[in-house]
Amino acid sequence: MGKIIVAGIGPGSEKDITPAVIEAVSQADAVVGYKYYFRFIEKYLKEGAVCLDTGMKQERDRAAQAMELAREVKTVCVISSGDSGIYGMAPLLWQMRSENKEDVEIETLPGISAFQKAASLLGAPIGHDLCLISLSDLMTPWLLIEKRIRAAAQADFITAVYNPKSHGRYWQLYRLVEIFLEEGRSPQTPVGCVRQAGREDEKVWTTTLSKLNPEDVDMFTVLIIGNSQTYLDGSAMITPRGYYSEEKASGRKVGQDIMHESFRTISSELQQKDYPLGHKWALLHAIHTTADFDMEKILYTDENAVERLYEKVADGTIKTIVTDVTMAATGIRKGALARLGIEAKTYLMDPRVSDIAEKEGITRTQAGIRLAVEEHPDALFAFGNAPTALMELCSLIRQGKAHPAGIIAAPVGFVHVQESKHMLLPFKDIPKIIVKGRKGGSNLAATLCNAVLTFDDAKNLDPGRDL
Repeated sequence: MGKIIVAGIGPGSEKDITPAVIEAVSQADAVVGYKYYFRFIEKYLKEGAVCLDTGMKQERDRAAQAMELAREVKTVCVISSGDSGIYGMAPLLWQMRSENKEDVEIETLPGISAFQKAASLLGAPIGHDLCLISLSDLMTPWLLIEKRIRAAAQADFITAVYNPKSHGRYWQLYRLVEIFLEEGRSPQTPVGCVRQAGREDEKVWTTTLSKLNPEDVDMFTVLIIGNSQTYLDGSAMITPRGYYSEEKASGRKVGQDIMHESFRTISSELQQKDYPLGHKWALLHAIHTTADFDMEKILYTDENAVERLYEKVADGTIKTIVTDVTMAATGIRKGALARLGIEAKTYLMDPRVSDIAEKEGITRTQAGIRLAVEEHPDALFAFGNAPTALMELCSLIRQGKAHPAGIIAAPVGFVHVQESKHMLLPFKDIPKIIVKGRKGGSNLAATLCNAVLTFDDAKNLDPGRDL
């Protein structure tokens, strides 16, 4: 019985060939492989060894030749670049032996794969769960490849990409980037590119998902796309092993990391993927706070409302946020308020409120809004509890006594709740964020305020800065 040793000779440098593979090559009676790879192992061949080289895309011929030689009770070494089991010759030979019931022994020797060599040149990009995807559709239907790409993006895998482009396959890498972004990967996700890893004309560079130019890539390039934890440190690409270390090199704290991961999960599960950025940012905050994907149906924002409100925050127009109840004010991030020089306040506990409410026969929250409008008519108003307070503000706007910079309307309940939100819609010139229907709450009002205050983090989908 003959023997076939299937050996991975590494990505293309003699120093990356393992001692076990060198020994196998030096003892083989015959070596079979793609002709380009013989240059790397010629000096290790024993005298008289038969060398059978073939061109590209002749894998079945190579396997058949190896089987024929092995039947002659010879030791045959079949060489593959990288690792013989990763897009290499090993699966084909094992399958051929099984289907033809060949009486031949097969041994598989691992080699350094191209993605491993590329990773070592980039720094430490594959420190956590990862997957490999080939964009070649010669033997795999593209729709199946696309499913795998989407699954990798959704699962936050580090993803090594083989065969990203060829003369005839020029668009697939563009589509991969599109899918990753659709599934919520940050545009700033680091991407490492290594061309001709381990060979004389080796080239290494890093970029980001949004800046990756597929025209810079060819069939000799391996790409490594980081996960949500991957970051760049100079020219090095690093993926930490632990997601929730107390303070990570990325600069994010524990709570921020959890929120960061949660937002990506929510983004990947949205029914619609192409929301305007401001609306999506508010929606992610709302779902994160409530775990209620019904928000996708009931959260309403005026066109560019979040963007317009953030501009007013950034230029100092909004100096005060008035809430209907204390709980809503408490949920607005203190760090964001301090960073932006904004005061959040509620008048519910103001001693004047009880006198006004009793005298006018109105609720205390209504009385609080009347006081707020007298002192801060141009504030950002946020409602998470009391529909009567929102109705009071609408009445004061109609009377010309209030000119809010914006309104966040999320009162909750069963009486006058929906009507109060309907009353708000006609004010076309005031940027509005509304949780339609009966749902709402102080937590929602607060988180929507936080979405406005942190809108400058929306583009990178990087929440939680002020936690």
